[in-house]
Amino acid sequence: MQRITPNMAVNNVYESVAFYHDILGFELLMAVAEEKSGFDTEMDRDKHYIWAMLKQGGVEIMLQETASLKEDAGDFFTQIGASMTLYITVDEIDAFYERIRQHVQILKPLETTWYGMREFYLRDCNGYVLAFALQEGSQD
Repeated sequence: MQRITPNMAVNNVYESVAFYHDILGFELLMAVAEEKSGFDTEMDRDKHYIWAMLKQGGVEIMLQETASLKEDAGDFFTQIGASMTLYITVDEIDAFYERIRQHVQILKPLETTWYGMREFYLRDCNGYVLAFALQEGSQD
C-alpha cells in the first residue's frame, strides 16, 4: 500500500470545497462538473460540481456528491458523515486552532492529551469529524 485518500460523500461539492479551502486552507487540485467534460482547476459558481480533489501539505481528500458517488461505487450507504474520524497531523496547531475556531463547530477544544498529543476535534460542513493533532514538543 502507498497511501489512503478518503472520498467523502457530500451534499454540495461547491460549498464543501469552500469550507475546506477558505477555512482549513486546502488547495483545490481539480473538480469535475456535472457534464463531465474535463477537469477544472478553479470552480465556477455557475456550474454544478459532482467531484473535487483537494490537498493541504501531505493530506489529500476527495469530495463527491452523494448521487454521483452512488452511481460510481454503488448504493452502499444511507447517510453522509461517518462513524470514524480523520486524524490529521498539522504544524503550528495553536495558531491553526485560533484561526479557524470561530468558523467551525468545535467538538473537543484544543488540549494536550495523556498520550502527549496536542489536538482538537471539529465537525465539517457535511458532518464528518476531523481531528487535528501535533505531538507535544514538536515544532509549534
